[in-house]
Amino acid sequence: MAESGEILRIFPDYLRPKWKSVAQRADRLSEIRLRIGREIIVILDGKEFFLDNEGRIVQDIRAADKMEGQDMEAILNHVCDYSLYAFSDEMRQGFLTIPGGHRVGLAGQIILEKDGYIRNIKHICYMNIRISHEIKGAADKVMPYIYDKGSLQDVLLISPPGCGKTTLLRDMVRQISDGNRFGEGMNVAVVDERSEIAGCYMGCPQNDIGRRTDVMDCCPKALGMMMLLRSMSPQVIAVDELGGAEDVKAVHRVLQCGSRIIATMHGDSLEDVMGKDFFRELNERKIFGRYILLEKRDGKCKIQTIYDRSFKICCGW
Repeated sequence: MAESGEILRIFPDYLRPKWKSVAQRADRLSEIRLRIGREIIVILDGKEFFLDNEGRIVQDIRAADKMEGQDMEAILNHVCDYSLYAFSDEMRQGFLTIPGGHRVGLAGQIILEKDGYIRNIKHICYMNIRISHEIKGAADKVMPYIYDKGSLQDVLLISPPGCGKTTLLRDMVRQISDGNRFGEGMNVAVVDERSEIAGCYMGCPQNDIGRRTDVMDCCPKALGMMMLLRSMSPQVIAVDELGGAEDVKAVHRVLQCGSRIIATMHGDSLEDVMGKDFFRELNERKIFGRYILLEKRDGKCKIQTIYDRSFKICCGW
């Protein structure tokens, strides 16, 4: 769980008094949205609030303070340790990962090379600070159902956006790696394309992902899966948000090499995922031994149902 000190350290010294009240609510904080010339927004418990010019959290937008360009520049320089050049590779991807595993999303003017490659991003006027919340034990309810007589099954987590699938995946990885009462510890390899699972900062995971886990950070999923198969001999590969034919081909290759796969995918229902063109082949071959469906009910995210490879219900809540 994020701590107040981690939140305050996102900001340069002169801004920290203003952000103290937000930092004190670190356990409830999910996002800080900054836009030059626009109201400062904080998301607490999934609800939108604003910050006034004295650092108070308010609901009335008319009382909200607006983001100053010089403050945005100061925050960016601070999170880059006052060396934008050193972080230029990460910035080209549109985000930075900072200590604590938190992620700073960036938007502004993109400078392209002739071949369409992103050379740089400048005039950064928009920032979305996403707070990482590591919840150990988040996967406790599903662990009994992803093993069959001590053998780990291939698992697909299906979830609407913002429903906690990455948090669940992270804790599954940790428990599979360390070992648990349902199975022995296994060598797990994580392809962390957007640095959200391990939350690596300078290559080191900021989240606990287990003692037998290796990470390929900031790497496209399909490429990362192939590289890890060749280099790390994993028993399990974990990947967030399958999203196209190349990802599906890579999953096939992982399974052909004898590794297990733990993956996630956006979807509102089992039918929604099965209707995606690129997923039909995996569906027809009944690749996954378990499907875990998450849902948002009454504003809260919950595990709804676990299905087996024949889509029979293993467990429901």
